[in-house]
Amino acid sequence: MPITCCPAGDSAVLIQFGSTIDLETNRRVHALAGRILAAPLAGIGEPVPGYAALLVHYDPLLLDYTQAAAWLQELAGQAAVQPLPAPRRMELPVYYGGEHGPDLDFVARHTGLAPAEVIRLHAAGEYPVYFLGFTPGFPYLGGLDPRLACPRLETPRERVPAGSVGIAGLQTGIYSVDSPGGWRLIGWTPLRLFDPQREAPALLAPGDVVCFIARS
Repeated sequence: MPITCCPAGDSAVLIQFGSTIDLETNRRVHALAGRILAAPLAGIGEPVPGYAALLVHYDPLLLDYTQAAAWLQELAGQAAVQPLPAPRRMELPVYYGGEHGPDLDFVARHTGLAPAEVIRLHAAGEYPVYFLGFTPGFPYLGGLDPRLACPRLETPRERVPAGSVGIAGLQTGIYSVDSPGGWRLIGWTPLRLFDPQREAPALLAPGDVVCFIARS
């Protein structure tokens, strides 16, 4: 699918790489983000990646939309053929069920699987980090086994503890800080996903591959 650009307000360009959630499309998004950061143009702000799109702010006092979009389109064509580094494999321990995973039994009932099978399938996956968002350091992960897909809560919880591992639709993710949330919680990791005191505050980065290690 060709790359398209459109205005997003009066000072941003939205670059769309397609409409599907897949690893190859997402890698193209991050390839372009990397090239923008490596060779910035005066007036171009930090890129904000999503599943299949990239939002780029620009300073309208230095560039207009046509100039910004043309530069980004040219850069996007180059990014499509640039190799990306090998993914970093990150293993995260997870305690499933009980107080750490209050929705595990719901997921089991919804999917028709035994709780132990839900844990086995979830821990067997390898999950690429598509992007970070919602809260600082929250990773949106691809690769969830379709058999584990579940709807979100009808009413979000007011507080979800940091480290909670959840499922929403065909996505899985990890709450990086205490926050409200409506994902189905099946486990918890003691690792701190976001720490503003660290040199790299977010534990995970787009392009990483996450593996969950079941603990008891």
